[in-house]
Amino acid sequence: MRAPLCCCASSAISLPSLFLPSPFPRNPSPRPARSLSVSTTEPEVSEEASAKPLRRRRLILLRHAESALGDRFTKGRDHDRPLSKAGRTDAISVSYKLQQVGWIPELILSSNATRTKETLQIMKEHAQGFSEAEVYFIPSFYSVAAMDGQTAEHLQKAVCEYSRDEILTVMCMGHNRGWEEAASMFSGATVELKTCNAALLEATGKSWMRPSL
Repeated sequence: MRAPLCCCASSAISLPSLFLPSPFPRNPSPRPARSLSVSTTEPEVSEEASAKPLRRRRLILLRHAESALGDRFTKGRDHDRPLSKAGRTDAISVSYKLQQVGWIPELILSSNATRTKETLQIMKEHAQGFSEAEVYFIPSFYSVAAMDGQTAEHLQKAVCEYSRDEILTVMCMGHNRGWEEAASMFSGATVELKTCNAALLEATGKSWMRPSL
């Protein structure tokens, strides 16, 4: 099998402005970057499968919008913190911006924390196409984001488990520090994700695949 094709970040969305930088540089440090991989060849495939065209596949890594501080509603549980007023406004803005650049997910994988659920609900209400996406809430997205070096591999496995070849755009919603770490590892560059920021990654291949790590 040929080496998998690495995803590189083609753009990044942050608030209040939309930034469209050049592609991130590959491997700026000696440490090799793990990447969400897209297979350009498949082992032991049928003639029908081998005839699949190369298609552009896109991954959105979105950090939840700003959450409220204090335990008035949560009884001290970080998992249950709702969005702040500013966070709700930012969720509307980022949904419009993703729509403007044409990055509408067909599959959404999200942490089940209250702030990510509320971010997603607002986006579904304000951006065309979001309500048609398949949605899965994955509890481990909340916990893995706090573990050093674990998030990128966890996201790889989740995307491969829930996606299908015909799905071309996937959005994963979660938390720092894991989401910044994963975006940096996938792109081979240092990526900063403030609340309600998104890293946009893409590659061309025949299918999603679970890479050998």
